[in-house]
Amino acid sequence: MAITPGDNLNSVPTSQKQALSSNYLDLTGTTASTNWAQQYVPDLMEKEAEVFGQRTISGFLAQVGAEEAMTADQVVWSEQARLHISVKGTIVVDAGTTSNGTFEVTADIDGNTTGFTLADHGVRANDLCLIASPGVTTMCLATDVDTATIMIEPYDAADLSAHTSLTAGTATLLVVGSEYSKGKSYSSASASTNVLTSADSHEANEPTFKSFSNKPIIMKDYYEVSGSDASRIGWVEITSEGGASGYLWYLKAEADTRARFTDYLEMAMLESVRGSNSTAVDASLVASGDDNVGTQGLFDAITDRGNVTSGVTGVNAATDLAEFDAILAEFDSQGAIEENMMFVNRATSLAIDDMLASMNSYGAGGTSYGVFDNDEDMALNLGFSGFRRGSYDFYKSDFRYLNDKATRGGINAAATSAAIRGVIVPAGTSSVYDQQLGKNMKRPFLHVRYRASATDNRRLKTWVTGSVGAATSALDAMQMHFLSERCLITQGANNFMLMN
Repeated sequence: MAITPGDNLNSVPTSQKQALSSNYLDLTGTTASTNWAQQYVPDLMEKEAEVFGQRTISGFLAQVGAEEAMTADQVVWSEQARLHISVKGTIVVDAGTTSNGTFEVTADIDGNTTGFTLADHGVRANDLCLIASPGVTTMCLATDVDTATIMIEPYDAADLSAHTSLTAGTATLLVVGSEYSKGKSYSSASASTNVLTSADSHEANEPTFKSFSNKPIIMKDYYEVSGSDASRIGWVEITSEGGASGYLWYLKAEADTRARFTDYLEMAMLESVRGSNSTAVDASLVASGDDNVGTQGLFDAITDRGNVTSGVTGVNAATDLAEFDAILAEFDSQGAIEENMMFVNRATSLAIDDMLASMNSYGAGGTSYGVFDNDEDMALNLGFSGFRRGSYDFYKSDFRYLNDKATRGGINAAATSAAIRGVIVPAGTSSVYDQQLGKNMKRPFLHVRYRASATDNRRLKTWVTGSVGAATSALDAMQMHFLSERCLITQGANNFMLMN
């Protein structure tokens, strides 16, 4: 069964500042039923009908994040590296040696594929290395190392050529310990005839970290009404999103502009991307490089530094336990944060409900959902607010931004395979080093930074200019201005999951 929505809905905000005949009843037209010259007066329903319910979509960041002031042009923070050493590479047997082999590093634990140094992979001479490739694992000793080459000798064979299966495909090397012979110092390589000529084959491993940065963007909007229009009383009784009501139409328009700008503050933090000086945006904004245009929003940060699941082919993401088990496995390999919030669109929310319901047995005389059996006298609850799988708790919430046709809901319908179905956000806080404050801070994984000082707070500035009300200029109008300068900080993006 297909649903065809109406095509004559007033779903696009008008740029006009007053009630027009195109929007409301026209009593000045020529149609007999709507002309002032008609014999009978129509029954006018002066109250504006709120046909779209709650139209604003903001509130997501308020649930999962916080806001803090900043005084610089950018925010720089550091995130700790992994504790244990594991690298990707390939096995090379008899590579210019005597019946021996090497492990050629192709990617370090952070995914870097070029520019290796000893510090990048961290493997040292005399390290115990557990090497795995499809179908086999072998314990080896690192006899010497170079920037991208690790010489290895197996414990259970005379040389590496006995383990031909290790050469198949990409291998992974994990350091599990070390072994030294008696009387040997750190700088001494193992007794071998095929030691690499590396002057620094053994260095102390130092803690490493990665630095990330983001910059704020300036957002503006304004509303203007002439002094004459501000003095006119309309026949339509309006109600603003904030609850104020009356017959002055400009109050409605100003409130809508404010609500729309508030939504923009959140939508920009979700959708924005950093610019590139290869585009025309730099010239348009008179910027000199990619540090000066754009800001990294949540979706781009997760795509860039986090995890993305596309679910089952042709089906919404996370519709069965197999998909969730894959998500859990990925979380296990990352921060393993037990409590997570899922903000999903309607289709994914229902799919998760159906998935959980299918795990439950059906009781005689009614459907058994949750802890208690539903009987025929109860309102059947077919939804779930959360569940636990393994050691993880997931709390599900609808994400209005992904459902509303006027926002991401419409984009998802058009983007199809590139649509965003939801996002999984870790609960709790992260400890990071703030280079601006010079110390470790505990913050929510998501928080908004806005520009503020003792002189000017740019979190959400509003001011009025013109001659309507308190006169500030000779302009025969009232202008309501809105401004904000902010960016979103996504810390520990490896603990997030974007659901496509």
